[in-house]
Amino acid sequence: MEPASKSQHVVSRPFEVTHGLVLSIAVPMTLGFLTTPLLGLTDTAVVGRLGQAEALAGLAIGAILFDLIYGSLSFFRTATTGLAAQAFGRADERELQAVFWRATLSALALGALMLALAPVILWAAPDLMTDDRSVQAVVRDYFAIRVISSPATFLNYAILGFVFGRGQPKFGLALQILLNGTNILLSIILGLWFGWGVAGVAWGTAAAEVLAAAVGLALVVRRFSPGARPTRADLLDRHKLKQLFQLNADILVRSLVLNGAFALLTKVGSSFGAVTLAANAVLMNIFMLSSFFLDGLAGAAEQLSGRAVGANYRPSFHRAIKLTAVWSFAMAGVLAAFFLLFGQPIIQLLTTSPEVREIAIAYLPWAAMTGLAGALAFQMDGVFIGATWSREMRNMMLMSFAAYCLALLTLVPTYANHGLWAALNLFLLMRGVFLAAMVPRKTAQSFIAAQ
Repeated sequence: MEPASKSQHVVSRPFEVTHGLVLSIAVPMTLGFLTTPLLGLTDTAVVGRLGQAEALAGLAIGAILFDLIYGSLSFFRTATTGLAAQAFGRADERELQAVFWRATLSALALGALMLALAPVILWAAPDLMTDDRSVQAVVRDYFAIRVISSPATFLNYAILGFVFGRGQPKFGLALQILLNGTNILLSIILGLWFGWGVAGVAWGTAAAEVLAAAVGLALVVRRFSPGARPTRADLLDRHKLKQLFQLNADILVRSLVLNGAFALLTKVGSSFGAVTLAANAVLMNIFMLSSFFLDGLAGAAEQLSGRAVGANYRPSFHRAIKLTAVWSFAMAGVLAAFFLLFGQPIIQLLTTSPEVREIAIAYLPWAAMTGLAGALAFQMDGVFIGATWSREMRNMMLMSFAAYCLALLTLVPTYANHGLWAALNLFLLMRGVFLAAMVPRKTAQSFIAAQ
Protein backbone atom coordinates (compact mmCIF):
# COMPACT_ATOMS: atom_id res chain seq x y z
CA MET A 1 0.00 0.00 0.00
CA GLU A 2 1.05 3.58 -0.56
CA PRO A 3 2.07 5.53 2.55
CA ALA A 4 -0.67 7.61 4.04
CA SER A 5 -0.83 11.27 3.19
CA LYS A 6 0.47 13.90 5.57
CA SER A 7 -3.03 15.19 6.14
CA GLN A 8 -3.86 11.93 7.85
CA HIS A 9 -0.83 12.01 10.15
CA VAL A 10 -0.57 15.59 11.37
CA VAL A 11 -0.78 14.54 15.03
CA SER A 12 0.82 11.75 17.02
CA ARG A 13 -1.34 9.89 19.52
CA PRO A 14 1.03 8.13 21.92
CA PHE A 15 0.04 4.90 23.62
CA GLU A 16 2.04 2.38 25.60
CA VAL A 17 2.72 -1.14 24.37
CA THR A 18 3.37 -3.56 27.22
CA HIS A 19 3.75 -7.30 27.63
CA GLY A 20 0.32 -7.30 29.25
CA LEU A 21 -1.25 -5.52 26.28
CA VAL A 22 0.32 -7.98 23.82
CA LEU A 23 -0.95 -10.98 25.78
CA SER A 24 -4.39 -9.43 26.34
CA ILE A 25 -4.80 -9.49 22.55
CA ALA A 26 -2.91 -12.68 21.69
CA VAL A 27 -4.40 -15.03 24.30
CA PRO A 28 -8.11 -14.51 23.43
CA MET A 29 -7.29 -14.71 19.72
CA THR A 30 -5.38 -17.95 20.22
CA LEU A 31 -8.21 -19.46 22.24
CA GLY A 32 -10.64 -18.45 19.51
CA PHE A 33 -8.51 -20.09 16.82
CA LEU A 34 -8.25 -23.27 18.90
CA THR A 35 -12.04 -23.70 18.87
CA THR A 36 -11.90 -24.41 15.12
CA PRO A 37 -10.23 -27.86 15.23
CA LEU A 38 -12.68 -28.92 17.96
CA LEU A 39 -15.45 -28.32 15.46
CA GLY A 40 -13.81 -30.52 12.84
CA LEU A 41 -13.29 -33.31 15.38
CA THR A 42 -16.95 -33.12 16.45
CA ASP A 43 -18.27 -33.26 12.89
CA THR A 44 -16.06 -36.26 12.14
CA ALA A 45 -17.18 -38.02 15.33
CA VAL A 46 -20.86 -37.36 14.61
CA VAL A 47 -20.72 -38.73 11.07
CA GLY A 48 -18.31 -41.50 12.09
CA ARG A 49 -20.91 -42.90 14.48
CA LEU A 50 -23.25 -43.48 11.55
CA GLY A 51 -21.05 -46.36 10.42
CA GLN A 52 -21.19 -45.32 6.76
CA ALA A 53 -17.82 -45.00 5.05
CA GLU A 54 -19.21 -42.98 2.14
CA ALA A 55 -20.77 -40.47 4.56
CA LEU A 56 -17.46 -39.92 6.37
CA ALA A 57 -15.56 -39.66 3.08
CA GLY A 58 -18.13 -37.22 1.69
CA LEU A 59 -17.91 -35.06 4.82
CA ALA A 60 -14.10 -35.01 4.61
CA ILE A 61 -14.11 -33.99 0.93
CA GLY A 62 -16.88 -31.43 1.48
CA ALA A 63 -14.98 -29.89 4.39
CA ILE A 64 -11.78 -29.75 2.31
CA LEU A 65 -13.71 -28.05 -0.50
CA PHE A 66 -14.99 -25.36 1.83
CA ASP A 67 -11.59 -24.96 3.45
CA LEU A 68 -10.05 -24.36 0.03
CA ILE A 69 -12.67 -21.78 -0.95
CA TYR A 70 -13.27 -20.01 2.35
CA GLY A 71 -9.67 -20.36 3.47
CA SER A 72 -8.50 -18.57 0.32
CA LEU A 73 -11.05 -15.82 0.98
CA SER A 74 -10.23 -15.40 4.66
CA PHE A 75 -8.02 -12.46 3.63
CA PHE A 76 -11.19 -10.51 4.25
CA ARG A 77 -10.75 -10.70 8.02
CA THR A 78 -7.10 -9.68 8.09
CA ALA A 79 -7.57 -6.78 5.66
CA THR A 80 -10.40 -5.41 7.80
CA THR A 81 -8.23 -5.75 10.93
CA GLY A 82 -5.45 -3.62 9.48
CA LEU A 83 -7.74 -0.82 8.27
CA ALA A 84 -9.79 -0.79 11.48
CA ALA A 85 -6.65 -0.73 13.65
CA GLN A 86 -5.32 2.31 11.82
CA ALA A 87 -8.62 4.19 12.12
CA PHE A 88 -8.68 3.23 15.81
CA GLY A 89 -5.13 4.57 16.23
CA ARG A 90 -6.15 7.90 14.69
CA ALA A 91 -9.20 8.02 17.00
CA ASP A 92 -11.26 8.54 13.83
CA GLU A 93 -14.68 7.17 14.81
CA ARG A 94 -16.30 8.15 11.52
CA GLU A 95 -13.70 6.30 9.46
CA LEU A 96 -13.83 3.36 11.87
CA GLN A 97 -17.54 2.99 11.19
CA ALA A 98 -16.94 3.48 7.48
CA VAL A 99 -14.34 0.67 7.48
CA PHE A 100 -16.91 -1.63 9.05
CA TRP A 101 -19.68 -0.80 6.60
CA ARG A 102 -17.41 -1.09 3.59
CA ALA A 103 -16.31 -4.50 4.83
CA THR A 104 -19.93 -5.49 5.48
CA LEU A 105 -21.08 -4.49 2.00
CA SER A 106 -18.11 -6.28 0.45
CA ALA A 107 -18.85 -9.40 2.50
CA LEU A 108 -22.46 -9.50 1.36
CA ALA A 109 -21.42 -8.96 -2.26
CA LEU A 110 -18.86 -11.77 -1.97
CA GLY A 111 -21.51 -14.01 -0.43
CA ALA A 112 -23.90 -13.26 -3.29
CA LEU A 113 -21.15 -14.11 -5.79
CA MET A 114 -20.54 -17.39 -3.99
CA LEU A 115 -24.25 -18.25 -4.26
CA ALA A 116 -24.19 -17.43 -7.97
CA LEU A 117 -21.17 -19.69 -8.55
CA ALA A 118 -22.52 -22.52 -6.38
CA PRO A 119 -24.25 -24.42 -9.24
CA VAL A 120 -21.00 -24.51 -11.22
CA ILE A 121 -19.02 -25.68 -8.18
CA LEU A 122 -21.67 -28.29 -7.38
CA TRP A 123 -21.51 -29.59 -10.92
CA ALA A 124 -17.72 -29.80 -11.27
CA ALA A 125 -15.94 -30.04 -7.91
CA PRO A 126 -17.19 -33.40 -6.54
CA ASP A 127 -16.23 -35.20 -9.76
CA LEU A 128 -12.74 -33.72 -9.58
CA MET A 129 -12.23 -34.85 -5.99
CA THR A 130 -13.56 -38.43 -6.11
CA ASP A 131 -14.80 -41.06 -8.59
CA ASP A 132 -17.15 -42.71 -6.10
CA ARG A 133 -20.76 -41.81 -7.02
CA SER A 134 -22.13 -42.33 -3.52
CA VAL A 135 -19.43 -40.11 -2.04
CA GLN A 136 -20.08 -37.48 -4.73
CA ALA A 137 -23.75 -37.44 -3.73
CA VAL A 138 -22.83 -36.81 -0.07
CA VAL A 139 -20.46 -33.99 -1.08
CA ARG A 140 -23.18 -32.34 -3.18
CA ASP A 141 -25.75 -32.55 -0.38
CA TYR A 142 -23.29 -31.12 2.15
CA PHE A 143 -22.16 -28.31 -0.16
CA ALA A 144 -25.68 -27.34 -1.25
CA ILE A 145 -26.69 -26.78 2.37
CA ARG A 146 -23.58 -25.06 3.66
CA VAL A 147 -23.26 -22.67 0.74
CA ILE A 148 -26.61 -21.09 1.66
CA SER A 149 -24.93 -19.34 4.58
CA SER A 150 -22.07 -17.87 2.50
CA PRO A 151 -23.12 -14.22 3.04
CA ALA A 152 -23.20 -14.84 6.79
CA THR A 153 -19.81 -16.59 6.68
CA PHE A 154 -18.12 -13.65 4.98
CA LEU A 155 -19.95 -11.21 7.23
CA ASN A 156 -18.46 -13.06 10.22
CA TYR A 157 -15.00 -12.52 8.69
CA ALA A 158 -15.71 -8.78 8.47
CA ILE A 159 -17.07 -8.59 12.02
CA LEU A 160 -14.14 -10.51 13.52
CA GLY A 161 -11.63 -8.44 11.58
CA PHE A 162 -13.27 -5.25 12.79
CA VAL A 163 -13.41 -6.17 16.49
CA PHE A 164 -9.81 -7.43 16.42
CA GLY A 165 -8.69 -4.21 14.74
CA ARG A 166 -10.53 -2.16 17.31
CA GLY A 167 -8.63 -3.94 20.06
CA GLN A 168 -11.53 -6.05 21.37
CA PRO A 169 -10.12 -9.62 21.30
CA LYS A 170 -12.38 -10.83 24.14
CA PHE A 171 -15.39 -9.75 22.12
CA GLY A 172 -13.95 -11.65 19.16
CA LEU A 173 -13.36 -14.72 21.34
CA ALA A 174 -16.97 -14.60 22.55
CA LEU A 175 -18.22 -14.48 18.96
CA GLN A 176 -16.02 -17.43 17.95
CA ILE A 177 -17.20 -19.44 20.95
CA LEU A 178 -20.79 -18.62 20.00
CA LEU A 179 -20.15 -19.62 16.38
CA ASN A 180 -18.23 -22.85 16.96
CA GLY A 181 -20.09 -23.80 20.15
CA THR A 182 -23.47 -23.46 18.45
CA ASN A 183 -22.11 -25.34 15.46
CA ILE A 184 -20.94 -28.24 17.62
CA LEU A 185 -24.21 -28.38 19.57
CA LEU A 186 -26.42 -28.27 16.46
CA SER A 187 -24.27 -30.82 14.63
CA ILE A 188 -24.76 -33.26 17.50
CA ILE A 189 -28.50 -32.57 17.80
CA LEU A 190 -29.31 -32.58 14.08
CA GLY A 191 -26.73 -35.14 12.98
CA LEU A 192 -27.18 -37.71 15.75
CA TRP A 193 -30.39 -37.10 17.71
CA PHE A 194 -32.49 -36.25 14.66
CA GLY A 195 -30.59 -38.75 12.53
CA TRP A 196 -29.92 -36.32 9.66
CA GLY A 197 -26.28 -37.40 9.35
CA VAL A 198 -24.12 -35.27 7.06
CA ALA A 199 -27.07 -33.02 6.20
CA GLY A 200 -27.55 -32.34 9.92
CA VAL A 201 -23.90 -31.37 10.29
CA ALA A 202 -24.22 -29.02 7.29
CA TRP A 203 -27.43 -27.43 8.60
CA GLY A 204 -25.80 -27.01 12.00
CA THR A 205 -22.88 -25.14 10.43
CA ALA A 206 -25.14 -22.94 8.30
CA ALA A 207 -27.42 -22.04 11.21
CA ALA A 208 -24.46 -21.24 13.48
CA GLU A 209 -22.95 -18.91 10.85
CA VAL A 210 -26.24 -17.01 10.52
CA LEU A 211 -26.70 -16.75 14.30
CA ALA A 212 -23.15 -15.52 14.91
CA ALA A 213 -23.42 -12.96 12.10
CA ALA A 214 -26.73 -11.61 13.41
CA VAL A 215 -25.50 -11.35 16.99
CA GLY A 216 -22.14 -9.88 15.99
CA LEU A 217 -23.70 -7.30 13.68
CA ALA A 218 -26.21 -6.20 16.33
CA LEU A 219 -23.55 -5.86 19.05
CA VAL A 220 -21.08 -3.98 16.85
CA VAL A 221 -23.64 -1.50 15.51
CA ARG A 222 -25.05 -0.97 18.99
CA ARG A 223 -21.68 0.44 20.11
CA PHE A 224 -21.46 2.97 17.29
CA SER A 225 -21.82 6.65 18.09
CA PRO A 226 -24.74 8.12 16.11
CA GLY A 227 -22.90 11.42 15.83
CA ALA A 228 -20.02 9.81 13.91
CA ARG A 229 -22.17 8.01 11.35
CA PRO A 230 -20.43 8.05 7.95
CA THR A 231 -22.14 9.56 4.93
CA ARG A 232 -22.70 7.77 1.64
CA ALA A 233 -19.77 9.76 0.24
CA ASP A 234 -17.58 8.43 3.07
CA LEU A 235 -18.57 4.84 2.32
CA LEU A 236 -18.04 5.19 -1.43
CA ASP A 237 -14.81 7.18 -1.20
CA ARG A 238 -12.87 6.01 -4.26
CA HIS A 239 -9.47 6.11 -2.55
CA LYS A 240 -10.69 4.11 0.45
CA LEU A 241 -12.41 1.51 -1.72
CA LYS A 242 -9.30 1.16 -3.86
CA GLN A 243 -7.22 0.71 -0.71
CA LEU A 244 -9.58 -2.00 0.54
CA PHE A 245 -9.64 -3.89 -2.77
CA GLN A 246 -5.88 -3.64 -3.26
CA LEU A 247 -5.23 -4.86 0.26
CA ASN A 248 -7.61 -7.78 -0.23
CA ALA A 249 -6.07 -8.66 -3.61
CA ASP A 250 -2.51 -8.65 -2.26
CA ILE A 251 -3.41 -10.82 0.74
CA LEU A 252 -5.33 -13.18 -1.57
CA VAL A 253 -2.25 -13.67 -3.75
CA ARG A 254 -0.14 -14.24 -0.65
CA SER A 255 -2.62 -16.84 0.65
CA LEU A 256 -2.87 -18.65 -2.70
CA VAL A 257 0.91 -18.87 -3.00
CA LEU A 258 1.17 -20.15 0.58
CA ASN A 259 -1.44 -22.82 -0.15
CA GLY A 260 0.45 -23.64 -3.32
CA ALA A 261 3.62 -24.20 -1.30
CA PHE A 262 1.84 -26.74 0.90
CA ALA A 263 0.24 -28.40 -2.13
CA LEU A 264 3.70 -28.71 -3.69
CA LEU A 265 4.94 -30.31 -0.47
CA THR A 266 2.23 -32.96 -0.81
CA LYS A 267 2.91 -33.44 -4.53
CA VAL A 268 6.64 -33.97 -4.05
CA GLY A 269 6.03 -36.13 -0.97
CA SER A 270 3.75 -38.43 -2.97
CA SER A 271 6.75 -39.49 -5.07
CA PHE A 272 8.20 -41.25 -2.01
CA GLY A 273 5.26 -43.65 -1.71
CA ALA A 274 1.96 -43.86 0.14
CA VAL A 275 3.49 -44.59 3.55
CA THR A 276 5.82 -41.58 3.49
CA LEU A 277 3.00 -39.40 2.14
CA ALA A 278 0.79 -40.50 5.03
CA ALA A 279 3.59 -39.86 7.53
CA ASN A 280 4.10 -36.35 6.16
CA ALA A 281 0.35 -35.69 6.45
CA VAL A 282 0.46 -36.75 10.10
CA LEU A 283 3.45 -34.50 10.77
CA MET A 284 1.77 -31.52 9.11
CA ASN A 285 -0.71 -31.61 11.98
CA ILE A 286 2.16 -30.57 14.25
CA PHE A 287 2.81 -27.54 12.06
CA MET A 288 -0.91 -26.71 12.02
CA LEU A 289 -1.08 -26.90 15.82
CA SER A 290 1.91 -24.57 16.07
CA SER A 291 0.26 -22.16 13.66
CA PHE A 292 -2.82 -21.78 15.89
CA PHE A 293 -0.63 -20.46 18.72
CA LEU A 294 1.55 -18.29 16.49
CA ASP A 295 -1.52 -16.85 14.74
CA GLY A 296 -2.67 -15.36 18.04
CA LEU A 297 0.57 -13.44 18.41
CA ALA A 298 0.43 -12.45 14.74
CA GLY A 299 -3.01 -11.04 15.51
CA ALA A 300 -1.51 -8.95 18.30
CA ALA A 301 1.13 -7.69 15.85
CA GLU A 302 -1.63 -6.78 13.38
CA GLN A 303 -3.64 -4.74 15.85
CA LEU A 304 -0.74 -2.98 17.56
CA SER A 305 1.24 -2.15 14.44
CA GLY A 306 -1.88 -0.91 12.68
CA ARG A 307 -2.84 1.17 15.68
CA ALA A 308 0.66 2.65 15.86
CA VAL A 309 0.63 3.57 12.17
CA GLY A 310 -2.79 5.18 12.59
CA ALA A 311 -1.58 7.03 15.68
CA ASN A 312 1.60 8.10 13.85
CA TYR A 313 3.63 7.04 16.88
CA ARG A 314 6.83 5.26 15.92
CA PRO A 315 7.97 4.29 19.46
CA SER A 316 4.86 2.17 19.93
CA PHE A 317 5.38 0.60 16.50
CA HIS A 318 8.93 -0.45 17.36
CA ARG A 319 7.85 -1.62 20.81
CA ALA A 320 5.04 -3.71 19.26
CA ILE A 321 7.49 -5.37 16.87
CA LYS A 322 9.95 -6.09 19.68
CA LEU A 323 7.46 -7.56 22.15
CA THR A 324 5.49 -9.63 19.64
CA ALA A 325 8.80 -11.01 18.34
CA VAL A 326 9.90 -11.95 21.87
CA TRP A 327 6.64 -13.74 22.59
CA SER A 328 6.49 -15.38 19.15
CA PHE A 329 9.95 -16.91 19.48
CA ALA A 330 9.30 -17.87 23.11
CA MET A 331 6.08 -19.62 22.11
CA ALA A 332 7.78 -21.30 19.14
CA GLY A 333 10.57 -22.54 21.40
CA VAL A 334 8.11 -24.01 23.89
CA LEU A 335 6.18 -25.68 21.06
CA ALA A 336 9.36 -27.13 19.55
CA ALA A 337 10.41 -28.59 22.91
CA PHE A 338 6.92 -29.95 23.52
CA PHE A 339 6.71 -31.74 20.18
CA LEU A 340 10.23 -33.13 20.50
CA LEU A 341 9.33 -34.55 23.91
CA PHE A 342 5.75 -35.64 23.25
CA GLY A 343 5.65 -35.96 19.49
CA GLN A 344 5.77 -39.75 19.49
CA PRO A 345 2.60 -40.19 21.61
CA ILE A 346 0.86 -37.63 19.39
CA ILE A 347 1.88 -39.57 16.26
CA GLN A 348 0.63 -42.79 17.83
CA LEU A 349 -2.67 -41.07 18.56
CA LEU A 350 -3.05 -39.82 14.98
CA THR A 351 -2.28 -43.12 13.22
CA THR A 352 -2.40 -46.82 14.07
CA SER A 353 -0.21 -47.92 11.15
CA PRO A 354 3.18 -49.20 12.40
CA GLU A 355 4.88 -48.25 9.11
CA VAL A 356 3.48 -44.72 9.12
CA ARG A 357 4.37 -44.29 12.79
CA GLU A 358 7.97 -45.39 12.19
CA ILE A 359 8.54 -42.97 9.32
CA ALA A 360 6.74 -40.09 11.03
CA ILE A 361 8.91 -40.48 14.13
CA ALA A 362 12.04 -40.45 11.96
CA TYR A 363 11.09 -37.03 10.54
CA LEU A 364 9.57 -35.65 13.74
CA PRO A 365 12.45 -33.21 14.48
CA TRP A 366 11.84 -31.43 11.17
CA ALA A 367 8.15 -30.97 11.96
CA ALA A 368 8.89 -29.87 15.52
CA MET A 369 11.15 -27.11 14.19
CA THR A 370 8.57 -25.61 11.81
CA GLY A 371 7.22 -23.34 14.55
CA LEU A 372 10.67 -21.86 15.22
CA ALA A 373 11.42 -21.56 11.51
CA GLY A 374 8.10 -19.82 10.90
CA ALA A 375 7.84 -17.65 14.03
CA LEU A 376 9.29 -14.56 12.35
CA ALA A 377 7.12 -15.08 9.26
CA PHE A 378 3.92 -15.24 11.30
CA GLN A 379 4.88 -12.14 13.28
CA MET A 380 5.98 -10.18 10.21
CA ASP A 381 2.77 -11.07 8.40
CA GLY A 382 0.90 -9.48 11.29
CA VAL A 383 3.06 -6.35 11.17
CA PHE A 384 2.73 -5.93 7.41
CA ILE A 385 -1.04 -6.52 7.44
CA GLY A 386 -1.56 -4.08 10.31
CA ALA A 387 0.58 -1.45 8.61
CA THR A 388 -1.19 -2.24 5.28
CA TRP A 389 2.12 -2.91 3.55
CA SER A 390 0.37 -5.58 1.52
CA ARG A 391 2.19 -5.09 -1.78
CA GLU A 392 5.56 -5.76 -0.16
CA MET A 393 4.16 -8.75 1.73
CA ARG A 394 2.87 -10.18 -1.56
CA ASN A 395 6.19 -9.63 -3.33
CA MET A 396 8.24 -11.19 -0.52
CA MET A 397 5.94 -14.22 -0.57
CA LEU A 398 6.60 -14.63 -4.30
CA MET A 399 10.35 -14.32 -3.73
CA SER A 400 10.23 -16.85 -0.90
CA PHE A 401 8.22 -19.27 -3.03
CA ALA A 402 10.79 -19.03 -5.82
CA ALA A 403 13.56 -19.77 -3.32
CA TYR A 404 11.46 -22.65 -1.95
CA CYS A 405 11.17 -24.19 -5.41
CA LEU A 406 14.93 -23.85 -5.85
CA ALA A 407 15.49 -25.56 -2.48
CA LEU A 408 13.23 -28.42 -3.54
CA LEU A 409 15.13 -28.87 -6.79
CA THR A 410 18.45 -28.80 -4.91
CA LEU A 411 17.74 -30.76 -1.72
CA VAL A 412 15.13 -33.38 -2.60
CA PRO A 413 17.17 -35.29 -5.22
CA THR A 414 20.00 -35.73 -2.71
CA TYR A 415 18.25 -35.99 0.64
CA ALA A 416 14.77 -37.25 -0.37
CA ASN A 417 12.15 -36.64 2.33
CA HIS A 418 14.71 -35.01 4.63
CA GLY A 419 15.35 -32.55 1.81
CA LEU A 420 11.63 -31.92 1.46
CA TRP A 421 11.25 -31.00 5.13
CA ALA A 422 14.43 -28.93 5.05
CA ALA A 423 13.02 -26.98 2.08
CA LEU A 424 9.78 -26.32 3.98
CA ASN A 425 11.67 -24.98 6.99
CA LEU A 426 13.84 -22.82 4.74
CA PHE A 427 10.70 -21.46 3.05
CA LEU A 428 9.21 -20.47 6.40
CA LEU A 429 12.50 -18.93 7.54
CA MET A 430 13.02 -16.99 4.31
CA ARG A 431 9.56 -15.48 4.45
CA GLY A 432 10.30 -13.96 7.84
CA VAL A 433 13.80 -12.78 6.97
CA PHE A 434 12.74 -11.18 3.67
CA LEU A 435 9.90 -9.29 5.35
CA ALA A 436 12.00 -8.19 8.34
CA ALA A 437 14.64 -6.79 5.99
CA MET A 438 12.06 -4.38 4.56
CA VAL A 439 10.81 -3.03 7.90
CA PRO A 440 13.29 -0.11 8.29
CA ARG A 441 12.53 1.34 4.85
CA LYS A 442 8.77 0.92 5.14
CA THR A 443 8.79 2.38 8.66
CA ALA A 444 10.53 5.53 7.42
CA GLN A 445 7.89 5.89 4.71
CA SER A 446 4.90 5.35 6.99
CA PHE A 447 5.77 7.69 9.87
CA ILE A 448 6.24 11.43 9.61
CA ALA A 449 7.01 14.06 12.20
CA ALA A 450 3.96 15.29 14.10
CA GLN A 451 2.80 18.75 13.03
